[in-house]
Amino acid sequence: MELFWYVVLMTMLAVYVILDGYDFGAGIIHLFFAKKDKKAITNAIGPFWDANEVWLIASGGVLFFAFPTLYASSFSGFYLPLMMILWLLIFRAIGLELRGQIHNKMWETIWDKAFGISSLLLALFFGVALGNIVRGVNLGNVVNGVSTQEAHYFFLPLWNPTFSPQAEQLGIIDWFTLLLGVIGVVALAIHGANWIIFKTNSDLNQKLKKVVFNLNIVMVLLVIISLLVWHVIEPQPFHNFIKYPWLFIFPILCFTGLFGLFKVKTFKKHGKGFLFSSLFLGGGLASTVASIFPKVLPSTNTINPDLTLYNVAAHEYGLSVGVYWFAIAAVLVAIYMFIQYKVFNGKMDDVGYGEH
Repeated sequence: MELFWYVVLMTMLAVYVILDGYDFGAGIIHLFFAKKDKKAITNAIGPFWDANEVWLIASGGVLFFAFPTLYASSFSGFYLPLMMILWLLIFRAIGLELRGQIHNKMWETIWDKAFGISSLLLALFFGVALGNIVRGVNLGNVVNGVSTQEAHYFFLPLWNPTFSPQAEQLGIIDWFTLLLGVIGVVALAIHGANWIIFKTNSDLNQKLKKVVFNLNIVMVLLVIISLLVWHVIEPQPFHNFIKYPWLFIFPILCFTGLFGLFKVKTFKKHGKGFLFSSLFLGGGLASTVASIFPKVLPSTNTINPDLTLYNVAAHEYGLSVGVYWFAIAAVLVAIYMFIQYKVFNGKMDDVGYGEH
């Protein structure tokens, strides 16, 4: 049952990254590349963004239910960045909702910036968060070889003085986690641009195809660098793939999406670019998860063991009962999403989201 709920949780997080990821990416495009086409961008994501964020809440609920020890450990150890992410989500939402309340240039500019900057920082922070999970944390707050707290407890400042991912007292931000944060920003900017191309007939679209192509070159370089420095963090980073060769399907999906994006300028169907960026995000996330399996939060010290899906899971009975409720919820969500995307099928240029 632990493995079932682990797959459910990772699938929900992947769906969140793909769906709300294009919202973040659209915000980054809105901030840096759009001048006359800002309205087209908000129209493209307007009917979807709040529903997409529900996947994050639902993932938190599954984490609380199925893996309560991991929930308790993470929400205490990452308390500071989680509060920052919460405020960024709030500012991103009110940036979209308040912009159209008053038709004043200064008012609109303020909320445009709030939306764009919040989207950029959220993409960065979620990339940094993935970096922390891959790198691990100092479980038990070990100091000089002595565990000062319970084995599953930790707390991280925003950064440590050395900015090193190999320090005894780690920070949330170091050069490794920041690298993954930058990858997150670039990947979601590409993803958001592809969504805008898919859902609008904006004059910005031809420019965005060039942006996607250029950013994809940057992404390839960043992925190569991340794979090389991964050996610094984990001496045997590919051991799971060697042990279970079928796991290579995830990197294949990831690189199919990555290299497919180089043909974005030739795509006749506007949805192809979004499909390839979704493959890259989903395959990349699955590859990362597979590389550390069964760990869910590695320990950077030798005193306290890693948190795995087996030692953080709830009781077997509770996990079994939850399957029935999950099946009902899954059917309801599938019906809701089908109706939502059916109603808002096609281009969104004339939606007029946020106008009052």
